[in-house]
Amino acid sequence: MFKINDLLQVAINKNASDLHLIAGYNPTIRISGKLYPINEFPLLSHEMIFSMIEEILTPEQKVIFATNKEFDFSHKIENWRFRVNIYTQQGTAAADFRLIPKNIKTIDELFLPSICHKFAEINQGLVLIVGPTGHGKTTTIASIIQEINTKHTKNILTIEDPVEYVFPKGLSLVSQREVTWDTLSWNKALKSALREDPDVVLVGEMRDYETIAASLTIAETGHLVFATLHTNSAAQTIDRIVDVFPSDQQSQIRLQLSNVLEAIVSIRLIPSLEGGRVPACEILTATGAVRSTIREGKTHLIDNVIQTSAEYSMVSLEKYLAGLISQSKVSFDEAKRWVLRPQELERYMEAKTVVKM
Repeated sequence: MFKINDLLQVAINKNASDLHLIAGYNPTIRISGKLYPINEFPLLSHEMIFSMIEEILTPEQKVIFATNKEFDFSHKIENWRFRVNIYTQQGTAAADFRLIPKNIKTIDELFLPSICHKFAEINQGLVLIVGPTGHGKTTTIASIIQEINTKHTKNILTIEDPVEYVFPKGLSLVSQREVTWDTLSWNKALKSALREDPDVVLVGEMRDYETIAASLTIAETGHLVFATLHTNSAAQTIDRIVDVFPSDQQSQIRLQLSNVLEAIVSIRLIPSLEGGRVPACEILTATGAVRSTIREGKTHLIDNVIQTSAEYSMVSLEKYLAGLISQSKVSFDEAKRWVLRPQELERYMEAKTVVKM
């Protein structure tokens, strides 16, 4: 009988991003966005998965999983860390293990847009990294936080569920709090954050009314806040934040958001012609026009503002992808799969657009 660490070692050796365990299937890994079954291991049963999960759970974690039917935590094998989500489906145990790279890559090593360096120099405000699951939001924020850690003397506080990248000792102080083990809830941790004298706060995910409201308040009180959201664009992100509040509060929230927002980066990892994946971004920076648009509730104008504000480092996803195509980093057909407005991509290609990353 094989153990869970045997499967995790395969994921490590093949440089996979995820390992999936689902009853009735072979263990499956994701490499550069594509799924591959590990055929040298047998089809999994509920009993096999449950036994492997139990190997790595503490008694307290077993109680949480039995009670909630799902649970997030981290697991370590030698020097490798995994973010783990265990859950039930069709009455059977299932799990996803997300491999966290050992070293935090720099902004340049990740081929992120150069404006990300500027985010590490901001003293206060809100920077949002958004996009689908598995497209590098956490990795992007980690690279920016690590640049702060190596260049500045700041007090950095992270609130995560679970802790993913562990930041090495640098010039800054870093406290990393994991929900359930270091704090009972997101809400309690965020309320306590202002008493912990932070300069920079990382909110692993703005997921509901409480976390969004607290994140805005922390940014409004003179701190630099980084957070993620599962949205597809800058305009959608603004609408998501506002819409989570009751209608009688939305005018105030638009005002608050317009005052604290510094940037929104929407990111996709696109299969590269050279192998692996390369980031493509939509970038919104908080100019006077953007702040006014948010205050007035005219988010339908955000896309137009982005398209006409290149001098402020703004760029649409379509224009960014056109630049990647022109540099032979991604194919046109692959890029077209990821855009919301294919005709815009075609227009930029006809104009032979090159975007300085």
